[in-house]
Amino acid sequence: MPVVSKLRYVSLDNLPEGCDIAWTMFILEGAPTLKEMCITVRDHWCIMVTDEEHRRANGYCDKEDVKWNSPAPAFRHINLAKLTIYGFKPDANFVGYIRRVAEVAVKLAEISLHDRKMCGEDCGDLDPEMNVCPSRYPRTNEERKQTTEELGLASPAMVHFRS
Repeated sequence: MPVVSKLRYVSLDNLPEGCDIAWTMFILEGAPTLKEMCITVRDHWCIMVTDEEHRRANGYCDKEDVKWNSPAPAFRHINLAKLTIYGFKPDANFVGYIRRVAEVAVKLAEISLHDRKMCGEDCGDLDPEMNVCPSRYPRTNEERKQTTEELGLASPAMVHFRS
């Protein structure tokens, strides 16, 4: 992939909550010089078009998962040093993703996990009919220890809870 082959830093913003993020592995495959990857997972409610009639009239589709075939088992990335995730929650989607990245990124030294990014004042007056899931970010030392153990990394010290 010549378009991404020379990337050194990638930031993917506003990936939908609840969708599989494994498809982002294609960036590691196509960008061998990548050193840092940042993923922000959130439903940005303050800019989301929710009127069903408007969505149909303008060709919006329902939120769908992007399906991606995992890279070959022998795939290794030799430059990625830092993975940052905003909107982290300790579920199978995130835990499995981090395990896979740690498995292929041989120089990975830091994994920074953050709670959701807040939009600011614009999202403060959400429609009460909208169901915004509460954060499941690990806040206590016990929750963080359990999450780190679930990740099963060779070096748990590389995991940093930043929120």
